[in-house]
Amino acid sequence: MKYAIIEVSGRQFWVETGRYYDLNRIPTQLGTEINLNRILLLKDEDKVLVGQPYLENVKITARILEHLRGKKTLVYKMRPKKKTRKKQGHRQELTRVLIENIEIV
Repeated sequence: MKYAIIEVSGRQFWVETGRYYDLNRIPTQLGTEINLNRILLLKDEDKVLVGQPYLENVKITARILEHLRGKKTLVYKMRPKKKTRKKQGHRQELTRVLIENIEIV
């Protein structure tokens, strides 16, 4: 089993080929192929490569599938004994990315 741990948009993800992941919004067109270059760790069968901080000889290609919005979260602020209440919602802008290939160059 081949997998990698990458850093994208301030978060770390465990990625495998053929699976899709929801990342923070990447402002590119749909269907565009992108290269992810911040690879922290790569495991290929019995070999483990650890970057310090990133691996330079590993290439991950991904394709942008769609832009969507995440699940709504409610933010409720209340000050007791003051009769102030503030209810606010938030939906994160996301991009769905399909990991196509993980290869060692």
